[in-house]
Amino acid sequence: MQSTSAQESKNSGPWWKYGHVWLIISGPLIVVIAGIITAVIAFSAADPVIDENYYENSTNINKTLRAQQKNMGPAHTVRNHAATPDEDLPPLRP
Repeated sequence: MQSTSAQESKNSGPWWKYGHVWLIISGPLIVVIAGIITAVIAFSAADPVIDENYYENSTNINKTLRAQQKNMGPAHTVRNHAATPDEDLPPLRP
C-alpha cells in the first residue's frame, strides 16, 4: 500500500502546473485587476464643476419650453383624435 502512495507523490507535480488551479484563481484575480483599474480611472479624472447659475439656467430653459408648448397647443390637444369621440374633443381655436 505504501508503494501506491509513493507513486502518487512522484506523479503529482507542483500546484502551479495544474490548469484547474489557474482556472479557480483567474476569476477573483480578474475582478481585483478590474477594481484597481476602476479606482485609477476614478481618482485620476477630476469631477466637472457645476455652473454656479445652474438653477437659474434650468428655470429659464423650463420657461422657454413652456412658451414653445403654448404655441403648439392645438396639436397637443387633438393628437389622438382618431381614438377620442367627437363630443370629448376640445373646441378648435380660430
